[in-house]
Formats: sequence, structure tokens, C-alpha cells
Amino acid sequence: MTAPSTQRGGRWIQRWDPEDPVFWREKGEPIARRNLLFSILSEHIGFSIWTLWSVLVLFMGPEYGIDPAGKFFLVAMATLVGAFVRVPYTFAVARFGGRNWTVFAAGMLLLPTIAAFVVMEPGTSYTTFMLVALLTGVGGGNFASSMTNINSFFPLHRKGWALGLNAGGGNIGVPVVQLIALLVIATAGAGQPRVLLGIYLPLIVVSAFCAWRYMDNLAPVRNDTGAARESVKDAHTWIMSFLYVGTFGSFIGYSFAFGLVLQNQFDRTPLQAASLTFIGPLLGSLIRPVGGLLADRYGGARITLWNFAAMAAATGVVVFASMRESLPVFLVGFVALFVLTGLGNGSTYKMIPGIYQAKAVALGLSGEDAAAYGRRLSGAAIGLIGAVGALGGLGINLAFRQSFMTSGSGTGAFVSFLVFYAVCFAVTWAVYLRRPATPAPAAAGDEEAAESRRQPAYVGV
Repeated sequence: MTAPSTQRGGRWIQRWDPEDPVFWREKGEPIARRNLLFSILSEHIGFSIWTLWSVLVLFMGPEYGIDPAGKFFLVAMATLVGAFVRVPYTFAVARFGGRNWTVFAAGMLLLPTIAAFVVMEPGTSYTTFMLVALLTGVGGGNFASSMTNINSFFPLHRKGWALGLNAGGGNIGVPVVQLIALLVIATAGAGQPRVLLGIYLPLIVVSAFCAWRYMDNLAPVRNDTGAARESVKDAHTWIMSFLYVGTFGSFIGYSFAFGLVLQNQFDRTPLQAASLTFIGPLLGSLIRPVGGLLADRYGGARITLWNFAAMAAATGVVVFASMRESLPVFLVGFVALFVLTGLGNGSTYKMIPGIYQAKAVALGLSGEDAAAYGRRLSGAAIGLIGAVGALGGLGINLAFRQSFMTSGSGTGAFVSFLVFYAVCFAVTWAVYLRRPATPAPAAAGDEEAAESRRQPAYVGV
């Protein structure tokens, strides 16, 4: 019953019910795990290509004639396109099938990689570099389609783990491309960016082939325009988008900017910068599944709340180090920020399906009806939340650009980030964890009911 069947020219599974314990145990889990594995591979390469310019700018010495503000703008444009393409990539999964779209999205990565291979040399115009940087944004879309696809494969009680692992494995594409760039700079020299690009071209082909050979499409997954409209009108979609700006937006923004900050504020050479930039993204990626697991156990809202408090504290350390020009303290604070963005990425993504499941229960639904409602709205909301969250990376790079233009340092940008994390903390507490005021119970027998009413509606998400 669950074997893939031919439909519309691809591998399609006709029945999929992960909330059924028997189905999940006997049929569903092995299929879900296999699709998760190759989804991670494709998303991993997508992240590497999306963040390609975070390392290509390290190869661009004085002979390229581009100042620090111009380099920050290049990486910001890649972030911008990556954010916007997440919306159509989300809906493409249901329209074309998760397997089919993963094959196409992986193949699309060849376009910016080949283009960069052609133009990466001194004398190329800034406009040309800008256009090629914009093309790498397609790699950012892979995240949205991958997360939407995997969200449909797993039951609610495993989504935090699965989505955290999927996103974390994809996020590792950021430090991996930075490590490979370090190896290229150390062996071939800072003037050989085409070596890096030549390494990735066959990897893209491998990821597309693996998706074609081993992944499946889910026939029950369909685009629901009503759900899309409903999610757009739902305040929680925009609140979670705002919080995701603080977690994932920070991760991707810092990943793009870290090397440039080290070069321009602490006078590191390309090799010195490349030897440090991978550490934060690597730890932030590895810790993301832990954020999902903690959210599964203690509730995403609780983990997210205290994570924002810790992010504000770490940013305070970075501000201090930036003002004192202390590279060791700066690295400690910045790496801590990366780790916390990873934890927050896992916990916030766990919150999304939990919020809509809680809304279903509040509407009087139960069982499969509640699960179907939650999947319907969370699937529609994930793409929008992911797109808005990624725009945080654009904001971070533009803030750094402005800060370096006006003061020659990133201190002003970090102060603004600290204030933003404080606001995120307040929003998380006010919306998802604040206890509502209730009248005193009329009788002793009403105490349990009164305590239940005092619990925040979304305390467990």
C-alpha cells in the first residue's frame, strides 16, 4: 500500500498517514528516514552555493577594486534573492512532488556555480559580480522546499527532531564551503577561486542524481490556496516570522558577514579570516537538532525565550570586544552567538506545527482532524516564515555595511542587534508564555480548572 507507484512521470506514494502508529512503525518510518537523508544532502549543497559569496569575497583582493561596503552589498544581494525564492519553492513541493522538485532545485545550482566560474577574475565589472551573486540566491530556496517536504513525512511528535536534523544538516553546508575555501587558499592561493567552484560542480550533479534515485513524492500532499490565505491572515505566521528573523536571519547573516568583519575590523588576511569563519557556522549547524530535541521535550516557546536572552548576553560580549578591539573575546562572543542561533533555529521551527495543532484543539478538533488541520496550516506557513526569516540575513549585512561606512567598525550594528534580541524575548514571552489573569476559583473543586485556564494556550508548542 505504501510502495511508490508511477504517477505523472515520477515515484509517488499514494497513502501517507504518519500519525497512525501502526503505519508509522511498519511502513512509514523507513521511508521517511530515507527521504530525510537525501533531502539533507541536497539542502546541504544548496546552502553551500547560497553562501558561496561569503567566501568568494575573501578571494577578491585589491586588484578587484571593490571596497568593504561593496563586498557587504554583494553578499546581501545573495541573501535577498534566497529569501524571496523560498515562497515559490515552498509551494512547488505540492505542485510537482518533493522528489521531483528536489531534483530540479539541485540541478538549478549549476547555473550560479558555472556563472561564477566564468566571471571570477580581476577586471570583471561590479555589475556582473552583482548579477552572479543574485543567481546564487536559488540555493536559499532549497531550504524552504526541503523543510516543507520533510514536514509532511514525519508525525508531530517527531517533527522537532526531523526538521532540526534536516535544517542542521543543510546549514552545515555553510561551514563546509568555508572549510573548502580555506583549503583552497592555503594550497592554491587566494588568487584561485575557480578551484573552489570546480570542486562543487560535480557535487551538485551527485546530489541531483541521489534525489532522483532515492527520494519519493507524496500524493496526499497538495497545495491548499485556502490554507495559504488563512496562514497569511493568521497573526501567528507573522509573529513566528519575526522570531525567525532573530534566529535563522542571524545565522545566515553572520555566516555571510563573519569573514568580512574579521578582515576589515581586525585586519585579518584572507587565509587568517578563512581559518576562523567556519567555526561559528559549524557549531551553529551541529547544535540545531539539539534545539529541536529540547523543544520536543520542554516546549519550543520556553527554549526560544531563554535562547533570545542568551543571544542578547552574547551580543553584549561582542559589543564590549568590538569597542576594546579584543579579537579573542570577540571570537568567544561571536561563536556563542552562532551556537545560540542554531539552538533557536531548532526551537522556533518546532513551534510552528505546535502552534497550529494548539489552534486546532482550541477549535474543538481532535485526533486525525486536529493533526490534518495542523499539517495544513503549518505547511502553508513554513514557506512564508522561512522567507521572512531569511530577510534577517539581508538586514544584518546592510547594518554592517552602514556601520563600516560611517564608523569603520561593526560596533553600531551589534548594538542594534542586541536591542532586537531583547524585543524578540519580550514578544516570545508576551504571546506564548505569559499567564493570563483569571478570577479566583469559586470553590476548592474549581482550583484545577482555574490553574488550567491560567496556563498559556501555547505553552507546550
